[in-house]
Amino acid sequence: MTLKALPNIFEEIAGLLEIKGENPFKVRAYERAARVLMELDDLEKIIKEKRLKEIEGIGEAISKKIEEYYETGKISYHEELKKEIPLSLLELMKIPALGAKKIRTLHQKLGITDIGELEYACRENHLLALPGFGKKTQDRILSGIEFLKRHKDEFLLGEIEGIAEQIKESLSSNFKEAKVEICGSVRRKREVVKDIDLLITSPEEEKIREYLKSLPAIKAVILEDGHLTVLKLVTGINLELRTVREEEYPLALLYLTGNKDHIEGLRTLCEKMGLHLQPYRLSKGKETIKLKSEDEFYDLLGLQFVPPELREGSGEIDAALGKKIPELVKEEDLKGIFHIHTDFSDGLDSIETLVGFAKKMGFQYIGISDHSGSAYYARGLKIEDLKRQWHLIDEINRREANFYVFKGIESDILPDGSLDYPPEILRRFDFVIASIHSHFKLDEKEQRERIITALKNPYVTIFGHPTGRLLLSREGYRIDLEEIIEISEKYGVVLELNSSPYRLDLDWRYLRRAKERNVIIAINPDAHSKAGLFDTKFGIAMARKGWLERKNILNTKNVDEIRNFFSERKRGAT
Repeated sequence: MTLKALPNIFEEIAGLLEIKGENPFKVRAYERAARVLMELDDLEKIIKEKRLKEIEGIGEAISKKIEEYYETGKISYHEELKKEIPLSLLELMKIPALGAKKIRTLHQKLGITDIGELEYACRENHLLALPGFGKKTQDRILSGIEFLKRHKDEFLLGEIEGIAEQIKESLSSNFKEAKVEICGSVRRKREVVKDIDLLITSPEEEKIREYLKSLPAIKAVILEDGHLTVLKLVTGINLELRTVREEEYPLALLYLTGNKDHIEGLRTLCEKMGLHLQPYRLSKGKETIKLKSEDEFYDLLGLQFVPPELREGSGEIDAALGKKIPELVKEEDLKGIFHIHTDFSDGLDSIETLVGFAKKMGFQYIGISDHSGSAYYARGLKIEDLKRQWHLIDEINRREANFYVFKGIESDILPDGSLDYPPEILRRFDFVIASIHSHFKLDEKEQRERIITALKNPYVTIFGHPTGRLLLSREGYRIDLEEIIEISEKYGVVLELNSSPYRLDLDWRYLRRAKERNVIIAINPDAHSKAGLFDTKFGIAMARKGWLERKNILNTKNVDEIRNFFSERKRGAT
């Protein structure tokens, strides 16, 4: 039993209740509890001190269930729900075309309990006889199932990186003589990964393997073959541990980090220089060349050091030969952040709480951008709510000598391309993030016209999560991103790099193109709580993968520069 399982249990309860057709407020309460629990540092201490009900979002009923789990290792309400509704139905919630109501119908009318049964029913056209279903819905469900199949056994970087870091830290703390490093796609900061690669050199190799197998995060041993051990984690991802001799470590780190194209490019360059590159050995003739670090290897080949994020076989070797690898943006370059939701809409925390947290993180400013009125599902702000929020922000800015809160909004882009709120309201914001949250299925032409209309709007400062994708859950809407980048350049619109690990949108592959066209990028957390501010680290990782430098990023500007930037932008709207 581990308290870390509680957020997942409450998410399951919320999902099962939604499928059951329970009151939406009850469903949201469990979702909110799951989010709150994820952010608590020492839940066990809070339980022992009987302080659960002091936490916002944890009421009487939920606190009793937490205590029950702490005492017994299970929640009877959860167990009863699982008997009533198959847990496997929650997998159907991942299919973009399906909501809870349709899943309930499928289960009640056709007895469907999992994705396999649903796919069969679709292919046999069994859904066509059901109320609320038709050929288009059935086809969308099949497309959604194919999407899930394509991404089977893939995991979000944001869900896996922390686990990998914890395992690395645990090994480093318990085996002081060991060198431990995360390699592969996690080190390259791919937005989606299939496994965790861990490299170790240590005189206590066998002890390390046994210790690793004993960790609570490990579910099963898949393979033990010499210097390779493959373990299954409780999350479902595989961890591949490779142990090497100390003299092999630098090249092993290099070899296990770069993708196939990067390593092949290095091997080709080595051959031109009369060198032979093997997985853990570099030689010239019969002589082994000893290296102390990756840096030394790149230097030997006459290359600039290639940061791990760039080792994707996308021109980085030629750039390194020409000394054209830029100085990539770093976390400490960010002076502030935008796209933050508060308890005025669907955020957990107050503006005052977020200000205090952002100051502790070393930021000079934040930009508040709650949802606009059309986002009823997220308690979008009416005009009277905006006025209350503006008054509060003005008060905070009067009190704060060395910190500033910018007034913003995340305004829905409506189907015709217009924004929420009339111009006389829009002009009162410091900045406006325009985002799509509905009508994803418009055809490409309609979606294009909708977005272009919005980007031409002089009050739009930032185009939020430009493709609308949700990694491993939903593909983005159909648009020509090259054209969107060109239009953003033409109208001076900032493109968002949404740092939520569920989005990471704009995709890093297009960031390089935006950079070439001098389009400014905003690295925004899309935070719905103070903990969400930390998601900017994923945005920084993607920005680095996209070859972005400090000068390409809006929020590397200091507070005065940001004021001037927004003032100039607003001047064009008047």
